[in-house]
Amino acid sequence: MSNSSSITEFLLLAFTDTRELQLLTFWLFLAIYLAALLGNGLTVTAIACDHLLHTPMYFFLLNLALLDLGSISTTLPKAMANSLWGTRTISYAGCVIQLFFFLFSITTEYFLLTVMAYDRYVAICKPLHYETLLGNRACVHMAAAAWGTGILYALMHTANTFSLPICHGNALDQFFCEMPQILKLSCSDSYISEVELIVVSACLGLVCFAFIMVSYLQIFRAVLRIPSEQGRHKAFSMCLPHLAVVVLFVSTAVFAHLKPSSISSPFLNLVVTVLYSVVPPAVNPLIYSMRNQKLKEALWKRAQCTLFQ
Repeated sequence: MSNSSSITEFLLLAFTDTRELQLLTFWLFLAIYLAALLGNGLTVTAIACDHLLHTPMYFFLLNLALLDLGSISTTLPKAMANSLWGTRTISYAGCVIQLFFFLFSITTEYFLLTVMAYDRYVAICKPLHYETLLGNRACVHMAAAAWGTGILYALMHTANTFSLPICHGNALDQFFCEMPQILKLSCSDSYISEVELIVVSACLGLVCFAFIMVSYLQIFRAVLRIPSEQGRHKAFSMCLPHLAVVVLFVSTAVFAHLKPSSISSPFLNLVVTVLYSVVPPAVNPLIYSMRNQKLKEALWKRAQCTLFQ
């Protein structure tokens, strides 16, 4: 039996004990990490530097790219370092910091995706009121509310999780400090308060998800009433990338935490966690840029300025 006060480090999940496969894991994660840095960095640069993209839609997309950069930078660098050096350890303080920033990133991103659904709803269903409902001040307030809620949520869960006594060693069955894995180490009769907080958070998450789905139901109804095929294509091109990001983010996260124990295994847990924590930040820029002509034009213009100045 160990006590949380005596634990100075945690042991993260080792992907493999074979040195060659450890190096292969390092190079794979490095490629994903660099792709995420490049994609999100280009998105931030294009939106920040092109005044034509200084609109609510791209303002929220810029925030999403920043969160994706923070999210993937919280988990992958430590996993890459452990794979490169063949170690498993992370300090107690490092685990606290990693859990806080990961919870902050994914929570803020979820609330931001909810705000972005509202932005698309107003743009398509109430275009005449768009500038009134989504002026500069309103956009800043909504983004600040998402970031503030994420900070509060991460603080509560991180403080509550690490205030619990740890009685079952210090080995985590995940490649980063994930809250469910830390709770497994706590005493069986000590994590009731954290479970209650998780249930409240899940209810809030369901409300946000319902809001997103209702918004898109109204959006699709409005789009199908547009007589022009070109108009329908333009409306869908604005909405489908955001919906794809929402589906990817929510489906993988829900499956990771609510999958039946009967199909649970260390390998499946690892794959699903990679899908919801690593893949979305890497593919989000690709999803948005594929169907967004303005963003592609801004990136091309920026590339020309860089190459020929």
